[in-house]
Amino acid sequence: MTDQPPKTRVVILGGGTAGWMTAAALINQLGQSCDVRLLESEEIGIVGVGEATLPHIRYFVEALGIDEADFVKATHATFKLGIEFHDFGKIGTRYLHPFGSFGAPLKDVPFHHYWLRLHSERRGGEIWDSSICNVMSERKRFLPPKDIALYNYAYQFDATLFGPYLRELSIARGAVRTEGKVVDVGVDPETGNVTALTMESGERVEGDLFVDCSGFRALLIGQTLKEQWEDWSHWLPCDRAVAMPCTSPPGGIEPYTRAHAMTAGWRWRIPLQHRVGNGYVYSSAHISDQDAADALVAAVESTPMADPRVLRFRAGRRKRSWSKNVVAIGLASGFLEPLESTSIYLVQGAIAQLIELFPIGAVRDEDRDAFNRSVDVEYDRIRDFLILHYHATERNDSSFWNHVRTMDVPDSLHEKMELWRRSGRVAKYSQGLFFEPSWVAVYLGQGVIPEGWDQRADVDDAQALEGAVERMLAQISTAVDGMPDHAEFIRARNASIDAPA
Repeated sequence: MTDQPPKTRVVILGGGTAGWMTAAALINQLGQSCDVRLLESEEIGIVGVGEATLPHIRYFVEALGIDEADFVKATHATFKLGIEFHDFGKIGTRYLHPFGSFGAPLKDVPFHHYWLRLHSERRGGEIWDSSICNVMSERKRFLPPKDIALYNYAYQFDATLFGPYLRELSIARGAVRTEGKVVDVGVDPETGNVTALTMESGERVEGDLFVDCSGFRALLIGQTLKEQWEDWSHWLPCDRAVAMPCTSPPGGIEPYTRAHAMTAGWRWRIPLQHRVGNGYVYSSAHISDQDAADALVAAVESTPMADPRVLRFRAGRRKRSWSKNVVAIGLASGFLEPLESTSIYLVQGAIAQLIELFPIGAVRDEDRDAFNRSVDVEYDRIRDFLILHYHATERNDSSFWNHVRTMDVPDSLHEKMELWRRSGRVAKYSQGLFFEPSWVAVYLGQGVIPEGWDQRADVDDAQALEGAVERMLAQISTAVDGMPDHAEFIRARNASIDAPA
C-alpha cells in the first residue's frame, strides 16, 4: 500500500462571500487533498448590500449538494430572469438584458438578423417580445425551465446571509474557522512565499497555499507581495456607491434587477423576499457623497430601513492574481462595478480555476500562469461589456454622461462595436462571460441599430417570415400565461419546506 502524500494546507484570509465560497468549494471537491482553514474577524465585517447574481451561481449551489428551496428560503432569495435598464441609451427608454435568447435561430442564422430585416421594413414588432424572459418579467411570472436552452435564471439574495449560510455548511464538512485579526505576515526571505499568518491572539497559522479574500485591503497579494493594480477608472469612472435597504412595496416581487441611469452614474434596485436593496453607484468627480445620498433617498419607492451607507472602490484588477503561493479571489483580485452583477461570478470563476489548477506538491509557474491568463480574460471581457453601457448613449444632460459618451474606449471594444454597426454580428469567443444575446440586448436596447444583417436572412418571403414571428410570439405569451406569479411561487416553495414530512 502506497503512502498518501500529505494534504495541502490551505489558509483563507477573510470570510464573507468570497472566503466562504472558496472554503465550501475546496472542501467539497478537494477535501481529500487539502485541509482548509479560514481566518476572519467579526469586527471587520463584510460589504453586504444585497446581491444580484448571474445564472452560473445555480451550478455552484447545485455542485455543493444544496437543495435550492432550502437555499432560497435561508437567504431570503428571489429569482432573477435578467436586468432591466432604464434611461441608459437616452432618458425615457428601458430594456431587459435577459438570461435567455431572442427567438430561435433559423437555418443557423440567429433570430435577431431576421428581426433586423423586418424592422427595416417596419415589420416584426418589438424584439423584446421574442424573449420569454422579457415576457415573464413584464408579467411577474416565474417557473424554472425544463430546458435551459429556453431560458435561464439566477438569484437575488441577502449577501449578509449568504456568507454565514456557506460558513455553516463548510464547517460541518470539515473547514476550520479561526476568529481574529491578522497582525503579521511571515515571508520566506529566499522564495518570497508566505509562510504563516500571526493572529492578534499570538497564534501562528502556517500554510502551503494562501487565498487572499481580505477585500480591498488585499493584505497578502497587495500589501505583502506588492502585486500591481491595473487602474481602469478612466473607462469606468464610478468609484463610490451609497446603499440603503428599504421595505418591500406592495404589488408583487419583480423577477429581475433594475438599473436606473442617474445624473452621475446609476441606481440599483434588487427585490428580496423581505426587503428591497437600493444603491446609487456614482463618480465622486461628478457628484458629492451627500448629493448622491439625497438623490437615492428621493428616488426609492418605499420606506428606508437604515441610513444611507457610502462604499468606496476603484475599477481594475491585479496584474497577477496568483503570485508566489498566494491566490487572490474577490475584491483583493479586482473589482468591476455591479452594473451587470458580475462580482460573484468572478469569485466563482476564480475558484473553478483554482480547483482545476490546484497544486500537487509545490506551486508551479505553469499553474500560476494559466490561472492568471484565465482571470485576465474574464476581467477584460466584462470590462468591455460594462463600458458599452456607458459609451453607447445619446445622453448629454450631465458632465458624467458627456464624459463616458465621448471617451476613447479599448481597441477590443471599438472593434466589437464596428463589427455590430456594419453587419449586426456579435464578436464570438470561446472564453469569457456574455455571449451573443447579451450584446444584442445592450446594442438594441441603447439604440445602436446596425446598417446591415446576415444576407441569409433575406432568403425568405418577408410576409411569411412575419407570420412565423407572430406565431412564435403567441406561443411565448401562452406559455407565460400558464406560469405562476413569482411571489406565489416563492411562498409555495417556502411552505413546502416548513410542511411536516
